[in-house]
Formats: sequence, structure tokens, C-alpha cells
Amino acid sequence: MKLLNQEEAKRITDKVMSLSKADECRVVLSGSSKGNVRYARNSVSTAGVNEDTTLLVTVAFGKRQGAATVNQFDEKSLEAAVRRAEEVARLAPENPEFVPAIGKQEFKPTATYSPSADAFSAEYRADVAFASIDAARKKGLVAAGFFNDSIGFECIANSNGVFGFQQTAGLNFTVTTRTEDGRGSGWVSRAAYDPKQFDAREASEIAIEKALRSADAKALEPGRYTVVMEPAATSDLLNFMFSAFSARNADEGRSFLSKKGGGNRLGDKLFDEQVNIWTDPWDPRAPVLPWDSNSMQARSRRDLVKNGVVASLDYDRYWAQKQGRQAVASAGNVIVGGGSKSTEELIAGTKKGILVTRTWYIRMVDPQAVSLTGLTRDGTFYIENGKIKHPIKNFRFNDSPVTMLNNIEELGKPVLIGDTDSRKLLVPAMKVRDFNFTSLSDAV
Repeated sequence: MKLLNQEEAKRITDKVMSLSKADECRVVLSGSSKGNVRYARNSVSTAGVNEDTTLLVTVAFGKRQGAATVNQFDEKSLEAAVRRAEEVARLAPENPEFVPAIGKQEFKPTATYSPSADAFSAEYRADVAFASIDAARKKGLVAAGFFNDSIGFECIANSNGVFGFQQTAGLNFTVTTRTEDGRGSGWVSRAAYDPKQFDAREASEIAIEKALRSADAKALEPGRYTVVMEPAATSDLLNFMFSAFSARNADEGRSFLSKKGGGNRLGDKLFDEQVNIWTDPWDPRAPVLPWDSNSMQARSRRDLVKNGVVASLDYDRYWAQKQGRQAVASAGNVIVGGGSKSTEELIAGTKKGILVTRTWYIRMVDPQAVSLTGLTRDGTFYIENGKIKHPIKNFRFNDSPVTMLNNIEELGKPVLIGDTDSRKLLVPAMKVRDFNFTSLSDAV
């Protein structure tokens, strides 16, 4: 499938706008070619490509809104979609939280596409699967993995003159490798915007090493331990906290950033001074679209947490208007500052502790404290005198990322984690004291 270029996309969005008779019109036009390959027990099980281009048109008469989607772009189909959206809008009740379409925005391009992504193909995906399976077979192990790649574009426009167009590309890879008897298991995850930054065999070797080292795990008493958490394990926990950076949720008493008696904790010091978190669409390590697709508002580089202090919250346009604040576009990426050390170097500086390579099956216990419960999995190890001494059985844990970020001993080098609730995360390995393990788990 041929993806639309900027000129073709603009021609379509301009046509939709000219067809609309509503007070305002908004259009999101996006297309992609997404390939995937899945394998299990050292054999490919499924593979395919999904291609589509879709246009969403939203119109409004006063505070009454209607929307329609279409994936055919001849004039007759476009007009039918616009009329359908207008018909829905006329029948809809008024939206009490309606905010008029945003005015013209300036969008500074971000590096969400690399020409190297043209390498994505069925052959490329087959090579990825082969490299991973071959590496496992040579060690007498069994691999199960999933690789997906995507090339696409997004175009936004509205009747106030907003227009943005940008190409996108990326890949995500995960593989679980196990011993034939199921006693050892390792896992790894990779994400990249450029296929030149990805090596399937190198990634698979990490999962293989964990699988071989995690067999014959010993039981360790539950309790509070110093832990070294790999970036993937860290991100799974922190992402629950990032979801709470909504000013509305905080103001309405529905998050850990809510203040007793009303309001939010913007400006309060809630974390260790080592904690710095920000969003930056132009960071080359984790580039995202320079706009929020829902509001069509331009994104900006801003601090979320600065030296442990809550520096900003997400204010959507409705809530900002209600609270008399400036609207802030949603964060497309979240970047947690770190140091330069690898996970191995953090381990080398640990006298006694536990290495957690993956967290799994995490559930919220208390939103007000971001208290979570979950399990370690696919390789958990006991650290003594700066070295991994032996594998240990997995734990169930009960802890909060807020508490974790107050118990930091050291931060490693940030690593890109793939799509997580529509966010790109760049997070470091972390060495944290007093992490709370509550019971043992028989799962491998």
C-alpha cells in the first residue's frame, strides 16, 4: 500500500473542510503499514501485514458534536462522511465540556521517521525470527517472541487553519527464552525508531543468558530488600504514576497528586532530589509527534518533576479554561533522568540485594498512593558483594513508585521502552532500597 505524502494528505483535508457546513470541522487522517511475526517453541506461528488509511472527521454546531470515519477518499465518500458527521451532530445533546477548535498552531518537526525504516519487509521480519530462534537452538533452549514494525503518517487539520503532517516509523521486539525443562526463563524487550539501532541476535542473547542463569532458583525469605531494577521492570511500575499527572484528576481528589481539602500538589517536593522527569518531543532518543492528536495543540518541552518537586501537570483545554490556567498538551513521551552506569555497574556497586529483570501482572491497590502489587518473573537473582550469586524464586511485591522514587540510591543510563498507554518511555535502571517483597511465587 502506498502511504499518502503531505501534498496528497492536504488535498484530502482541504476537500473535507470545503464540504462541511458546520460551525467548525476537525480532521485526523492517518495511515500505516504494520508488519509482524510471532514464533513459539522455536517455530514461526503467524506473520502478516496490516495496512490501512483512515480519516476521522468531527464537526460541531454550537456545542453539539458529531463524528464519522471513512477509508475511501473519492469525493463522494468524503462528502458522505461529512454529512454523516453533521447529521449526528444535529441529533446530539449539547456537550457541557465543549471547547471550540483550537486556533492555528506552529509545529516544529520531530524525528519520528528514519529512511532506514524502508528496510522493513517480510524478509526483514523473517531474519529477525531466524536470528532469535537460531541463537536459542544453539544453546538447547526454547524461544517464543513477537516482533512488529510500522511505517506510517499522521495529518491533522481544522477549520481554524491548523495543519500538521509527519511520517512515523518504529519497531518493538520481545522474546522469552526457556530451558527445555521449564526451570529457567529469560526475557528481553527492545524498541527503536531506526532498524539500524536494533540487533535481534544481541537482544536474544540477553534472554538466553537469563534463562541459563535462572535455573535451580533458591527460595529467599520475603521482606524489604535493596533492589536493582532493569529499565523494563522500572517502566512497568513508573507508568502507573505517570498516568496520574492530570490536573483534573488531582483537583478532583482522584490521584496521589491530590491535596487534602482540594487542589493539587503542584510545587510540592514529593521525591528524592535525584528525580528529574520531563517530556520533550524533540529528544532524538524518544521522538514523538509535535502535537496532541486529540486537541491539535502543539507540544512543548517541559519538566514534570524537577529535583524531586512536581513542576507541571497536564491541563486539557476544558480544565484549563475552568481553572483559569494555561492549557498544556498531553505528554507524548516521558523521560526519566539518570546517570551513565549500566545495570551491570549498578550490580557491581551493590553489597547485598536482588536483581529484578522483569515485573509482571501488576495491579493497582490504592490510586491515592499509587500502591501496586505484582510479580517478578523471567530471571530474579540474589546479589552479594557486587556479583550475582545465584537465582532466586520469584516474589510477589506490594510497593509504590512514589515510595521507590524516595528510596533511590543510584540511577543508571536511560533506555527507550516502546509504546505504553500511548506514551514512549525513556527510563533508567534503578537501585532502590527497602523494596517490599511480600510472598514467594512458584511461577518461573
